[in-house]
Amino acid sequence: MRKLKLKWPDATWRPYTLIIAAAACAAAWSASAQDAIEPEAAKILAAMSDNLKSMPSLSVTYDADQEIVDLEGQKIQYSASGTIALDRTKGFLLTRQGPFADAEVVFDGSTISLHSKGMNVYAQLQSSGPSVEEAADELRAATGLDAPGADLLASDPYTVLTDGVTKGTHVGSAFLGGVECDHLAFRTDIVDWQIWVSKGNKPLPLKYVITTKWVTGAPEYSLRLSDWKAGAIGGAQFKFTPPANARKLEQIHADVTGDISLEVGE
Repeated sequence: MRKLKLKWPDATWRPYTLIIAAAACAAAWSASAQDAIEPEAAKILAAMSDNLKSMPSLSVTYDADQEIVDLEGQKIQYSASGTIALDRTKGFLLTRQGPFADAEVVFDGSTISLHSKGMNVYAQLQSSGPSVEEAADELRAATGLDAPGADLLASDPYTVLTDGVTKGTHVGSAFLGGVECDHLAFRTDIVDWQIWVSKGNKPLPLKYVITTKWVTGAPEYSLRLSDWKAGAIGGAQFKFTPPANARKLEQIHADVTGDISLEVGE
């Protein structure tokens, strides 16, 4: 049995992503969650969410850092970079380059394809529905993978992000890459998370940090987002054609480190 590991972060994006977490319906957002969030923090987060929802298609570049705590208690941080192209009616393309993989995930409205460029192998799953969120649900159910940051690209980011929040505050102003931001901090029973939102008429998330506070060492996942672009994306980007001589693998899952593992019998 041959085993290939494609390194993605695990969700502990709760959330780790870029691919897309399922949105909870607005009715599920309870009054207690509303009361837990400071009005200024709620206003900023809602404005960011509304701006993201207004983009039927978009692209963004990301840098991700994931901390792993080893058996001796030492923190090791793994870094990766990639891009996301999303059309809410057609699909998505996620690329990732890191110490463990040069890989892509493609969704064309029906099939989810995962491709390791370096080893020229791929695996495919059928989505339960045509939406990006249904594809993310299927990927998560079939593999255990939950893309960090995927909450930001949900159909209603505000509702998804605030689900389970017990406290939300506006920390203050900050600067990222020379851009002035609002720094917000939130708590849930399982994770703490922070987000830095650019100021202005079209606020966008520029940094997202999730702390898994009940895991030894409180490892963090950090996502920096840049080069946001809104506008039409050619559907050809969401079509996956296996490269010449590419080998199709039959099994895929995410292990405890957040690796995606593809397996095939020799």
